Amino acid sequence: METFRSHCTQSQSILIRVFSLLSVLFIFMTGTTHAGVKSISEFTSDMLKVDGYFNFYYDKSSDKLYLEIDKFEQPFLFQSSLPHGLGSNDIGLDRGQLGDTRVVQFESYGNKVLLTQLNMDYRANSDNKAEQKSVAQAFAKSVIQGFEILAKNRGTALVDYTPFLLSDIHGVSQTLQAKNQGSYSLMRDRSAVHFAKSKGFPKNTELEAIISFKGSNPGQYVRQVAPDPNNITVHMHHSLIQLPDDKYQPRAFHPFSGFWSISHKDYAVGLDDSMDIKVIPRHRLEKKNPNAEKSEAKQPIVYYLDPGTPEPIRTALLDGARWWNQAFEAAGFINAFQVKMLPEHADPMDVRYNTIQWVHRATRGWSYGASVIDPRTGEIIKGHVTLGSLRVRHDYLLAQALTGPFDSEQADTSPIKAMALARIRQLSAHEVGHTLGIAHNFAASTNERASVMDYPHPLIKLNQGKIDLSDAYAEGIGEWDKYVVKYGYSQFNNSTEERSQLNQLVSKAQNAGLLYMSDPDARPLSGAHPTGHLWDNGKDAAAELTRVLAVRAHALARFGKDNLAPNQPLSDLQEILMPLYYYHRYQVTAAAKLIGGVNYQYDVKDQLPDVLKTVSAQQQNAALEALLSTLSAQTLTLPSNVLKSIPPKAYGSYKNRETGPSKTGLVFDPVTLAAAAANHTLSALLNPARLSRIAQQSSMDSGLWTLTEYLTKIASTGVQSPLEGGHASLVQQRIAAVTLEKLVALANSETTPVEVKGDVFTVLHKINNWLKKESLNPTSGHQGFYRLMSFHLDWYFEHRKWLPLTDMSTLPPGSPI
Repeated sequence: METFRSHCTQSQSILIRVFSLLSVLFIFMTGTTHAGVKSISEFTSDMLKVDGYFNFYYDKSSDKLYLEIDKFEQPFLFQSSLPHGLGSNDIGLDRGQLGDTRVVQFESYGNKVLLTQLNMDYRANSDNKAEQKSVAQAFAKSVIQGFEILAKNRGTALVDYTPFLLSDIHGVSQTLQAKNQGSYSLMRDRSAVHFAKSKGFPKNTELEAIISFKGSNPGQYVRQVAPDPNNITVHMHHSLIQLPDDKYQPRAFHPFSGFWSISHKDYAVGLDDSMDIKVIPRHRLEKKNPNAEKSEAKQPIVYYLDPGTPEPIRTALLDGARWWNQAFEAAGFINAFQVKMLPEHADPMDVRYNTIQWVHRATRGWSYGASVIDPRTGEIIKGHVTLGSLRVRHDYLLAQALTGPFDSEQADTSPIKAMALARIRQLSAHEVGHTLGIAHNFAASTNERASVMDYPHPLIKLNQGKIDLSDAYAEGIGEWDKYVVKYGYSQFNNSTEERSQLNQLVSKAQNAGLLYMSDPDARPLSGAHPTGHLWDNGKDAAAELTRVLAVRAHALARFGKDNLAPNQPLSDLQEILMPLYYYHRYQVTAAAKLIGGVNYQYDVKDQLPDVLKTVSAQQQNAALEALLSTLSAQTLTLPSNVLKSIPPKAYGSYKNRETGPSKTGLVFDPVTLAAAAANHTLSALLNPARLSRIAQQSSMDSGLWTLTEYLTKIASTGVQSPLEGGHASLVQQRIAAVTLEKLVALANSETTPVEVKGDVFTVLHKINNWLKKESLNPTSGHQGFYRLMSFHLDWYFEHRKWLPLTDMSTLPPGSPI
C-alpha cells in the first residue's frame, strides 16, 4: 500500500507540474497575443486624441498620426489639397489648390485595412441589389493605400496613417516632371505631420503634413521660386468628409443651361433611354417657405474671404463676389448668397468653409474656381476660389501704357487704379461663379456684356481725343448670369413641374437673344463661331478690331517718358510697351473666326428651329480686310517717339518673359516685335481647319471666295506689298519672310488637307513668279531680298525641302489679363 500511495503521490506531482507548465505556456501565449493587438486605449494611452468624423491620435515623440476607423464599408469623400504651394503659375502647384475628390471606403481584410476608391463612372441606378453588384464587379476600383491594424476594439481598428499622410497624394513630383522641371523624390526624413493644422469635426476630419522633395536638374520655373531648387517643401492636406444625406435632389443638365455637367453611365436604364446621365454641379439651397415667391434660405450659401488680402483689393473682392446675390434674388431667394471675412482661427482648407483665397506667385497667372463635389449627385460641398495677386498689377500696367499719366510730380493715377479694381471685382465674381457650378460664356461680350463668366477685354474708348478708361469693365451681374442661377437654383414643387419650368426658362432665354458659347468652341484657334471669343468686345469682331487699332495707334503716338513712374528705370518702358503694342492680339483671333465661320447654338431636339448658318460673305470680307491691316508695315512699325525712348536694360534690371522677342542683343528690337505680331495674325488666317472650311463653303456658295482667292489676298498683303524706304521697309521684309514661312509650312504639314495643299502650291508658284519679276526690277530697291526669297522657293520646288528664311518669333505671354 505504501508503495502504491508513493507512486500515486509521485504521479500527482508530475501531473501538477505538467499542468502548471501548460498553464504558464497558455498564459504566455495569451499574453503574447494581447500584447500584439492591444486595445486602442492601451495603445494610445500617452498620445493626444482629437475627436471628429474619424478620431485620430498624435504621438509627439515619434511624430506619428494614428487613425481610428469605426466605419467600414461605408463610403465617404476623400479630398486632397495643397495649403502651401510653389508660387509658380507655369508649374501650377498653387497655394490652396484642390486635388481630386474621391468616393472611398475603408475595407477590413484580416490584419489589414484597405482604403479603396470606388468607381463612380459606371453604376446601376436601381433598387435591385444584384444588378448594382453586377455593375460594381464589372469595372475596376482602386486601392489607394493599405494599413496594418495596430490596435482594435470591437468593430473599431487603429492604423498608422502617417505613411499615407506623408505620401505624394497630390502628385507634386509627377507634375514637376511633366513640366520638365526636374526629377524629384519624396524625402520622408524631411517631412512631418503638421499637427497644429490637423483637426476633427463631427462631419469631417482634416489632416495636414509638411512634405519635402529632393530633386536633380531643376527647371527654370523651380529655380525662379525656390530658395534651394534641389530641395522644395510644400504642405499637403487630407480631408475625410462624411457624404451628404439623400435629401439633395440632382438637377438635369441641359447644353444651354450654362452649367458644367457631372456624368456617369447608368446600366439600369431602359433600351429607349440614354445610358449617359448628366446632372449639373450646384450647392444645396432650399427656401424656408417653398410656396413664397421670395423667401430666405434654410441655410444660405456663405463664402469667406482670405484675411491676408490687402486693401483696397479686399473691398473690391468682397464687392465683386457679392454681385451673385443679385442673381439669387432674381431666382426667388432673399439674402441667400453672402460673403464674409474668414474667421481668425478658421482653416481655409476646412471643407465647411467656401473660401476665396488671395494667392501670390512669381509671375502673373490664372485664377481658379474649384469645388469639392459629391460625384454621386453633383452636390457642391465646398467652393474654393484661388485669385492670383499679380492680375491687378497687369491691368494697372496696361492702363499705364495706354494713358501715360506721369506728366507731373502730382500725377493723377486714380483712373488707372479704378480700372484695375474694376477688373478685380469682375474676376472675383467670375471665379465664384465657377464654384457655383457655372461654365464660361464667351459669347457674352458680344451680347451687351451679359455675363461675368466671359473673359473681358478692357473696353477702352477715345473720347474727344483722350483715352477713356471709365467703362473698361462692366459692373454687376449680367442677364445671362441671372438666367443661369434661375436654371440651377430655382425651387420647384415636383419633378414634373421642374422639367416643364426649366424647358420654358431655356426657351425664354433663347428668345430674349441671350447667347452662349463655352470652352470647346471658343478656345481653339480653329474655332468657327462668330461670337465665341476670349478677351474681346463688341457685336462685330471685325469692326471692333478696327476700333481697337485706332485706340492702339493713338496711345503709341504719345508713348514715352510719361508712361513711366518716377524713379523707375527708363529701360522698363519696354515691359510697359508690350501690352500696348500687342493690344489688338485677342481681337485678331476673334475676327479670324468670322472667316470660314458658322453660326450655331447648343440645343436639344425640337427646342429651336435649325440655326446652322454660314457667316455671310460681307462679314467675312470685312473680317479679312481688318485682319490684313494688322499685317501692314504701317500698323506694325513703331513711331519714332517710341524708337527713341527705349534704351537697353539698365544695370540691375534684367529682361524677363514680359520683355518681348529680340534679335538685336541688348538693344530693343522693334522689327522682331512686328514679326511676332505678323506670325500671330497669320497663324489665325492660315489655320488648316479654317482653310478647309473656306474650300468647302465656297464649293456650296459661289458668293464666297475660293480658297485660292483667299490665299492670294493674304500673299498680296504679306509678301507683295511695295517695299518703301526707312524703318518700315525692314518691318515689311520681315513680314514677307514670315508670310512665306507660314505658307510653306502649311504645304508641308501632314495635317493640312490635300485639297488645301493644292491651292497653297498654286499661290506659292504665283508668289515665286512675282518675286522673279521684282528681282529684275532696278527700281524696286530691294532686288537682293526678292532674289533670296525666290531662291528659297526654287530650291523647295526642286528638292521638296525648305531652307528656312527666318524663325517664328512669338509674342510674350498675353493671357491672363
